[in-house]
Amino acid sequence: MPSVHYWCQDESRFGLKTITRRRLTLRGVKPHSQVQWSFKSSYLYGRVEPLTGESFFLEFSHLNTDCFQAYWREFSQAYPHQLHLIQMDNATGHPTKRLIVPENIILWFQPAPSPDCNPIERVWAWIKGQIAWHLFNDLEPLQAEVALSLKTLSHSFFSSITGKNRLLAELDFIKNTNLYTGLFN
Repeated sequence: MPSVHYWCQDESRFGLKTITRRRLTLRGVKPHSQVQWSFKSSYLYGRVEPLTGESFFLEFSHLNTDCFQAYWREFSQAYPHQLHLIQMDNATGHPTKRLIVPENIILWFQPAPSPDCNPIERVWAWIKGQIAWHLFNDLEPLQAEVALSLKTLSHSFFSSITGKNRLLAELDFIKNTNLYTGLFN
């Protein structure tokens, strides 16, 4: 019997439009910085296993079924002798009929209005925080910076921001805010 692994999966757009974040300034002083509004971009498809911190990322030019299918194929070939339970949001492109899910993958779609329940969202936020306020002239330097950010991250880092303690804290928050009335009764 193959071992079973739980993964969180999503895609994120990385482009030349400047990512802005808060900045510390003196009281009453607005932060000043250059921004650009170019919309050239690529997409990073990613999966993280919260328990172990194992990760699998690939970059594609588009967010479509063909790229999604290529991502699934690469992942399935990288981990062929394991069964994978994959948590995903219910975005319109995910449950498409054209997508052929490999036999060693089981999909688990989270409720549509709850993208923040997917732990990989914290990975995207961390990476975007690393490149916030940076101006890139072209996609290649941006892609290199994102790849370098991912390469420097350890399994323990991924596990710490996506793992059990974070997941339990998120579920507790949902329970205490009555986001899903009756779900926990």
